Amino acid sequence: MRMMKLVTLPCPTYLYIPPHIHKIQASSSVQKSRRAFSLSTLALIFSNGATSSISWANTQVPKFLELPNSGGVKALDLRIGDGETPLDGDVVAIHYYGRLAAKQGWRFDSTYDHKDETGEPIPFSFVLGSGKVISGIETAVRSMKVGGLRRVIIPPSQGYQNTSQEPLPPNYFDRQRLFTTIFNPTRLANGEGATLGTVIFDIELVSLRHL
Repeated sequence: MRMMKLVTLPCPTYLYIPPHIHKIQASSSVQKSRRAFSLSTLALIFSNGATSSISWANTQVPKFLELPNSGGVKALDLRIGDGETPLDGDVVAIHYYGRLAAKQGWRFDSTYDHKDETGEPIPFSFVLGSGKVISGIETAVRSMKVGGLRRVIIPPSQGYQNTSQEPLPPNYFDRQRLFTTIFNPTRLANGEGATLGTVIFDIELVSLRHL
């Protein structure tokens, strides 16, 4: 009888995360949908090291937990901070990497691309509780500590409700593409609102300041 040898195959990476953030690895069995990322696609395998392959037998899918009183916002902590937790009225500074659940996880904005004159990325600042940013981000930041990094899946009810809510992509075409996707009347009429309006953010709480 011929013996078969099992070989562990390398695990490719599908989603980009800035270099100073922990690397992501995803199973090659994950299939990209033409119309949207399914939530199972979001349940990727995270690695804290530089390992280039994983054993299929030992694969464990991380769990997103629904934040209390969040309206359905689900979060996965990639790094727990060791600083203060913000309160409403504090000025918080965050870095974020925003993607749509629709359009194969299209990245619509990232603060890591917004550079100052020295080439350093500029964080996004806002007053927590002001209502100027989408509520899903405020909910996620409220239970973070400075230095923490969290991935959140934000449902439409806690995401963009209108075109004036921040964070807004600075590029006009990215902004238009974002809103024409989320508020597409034809697809909304077809019952696709939950897919179109779901956004995914990687949020790094950089600092906070008490007013």
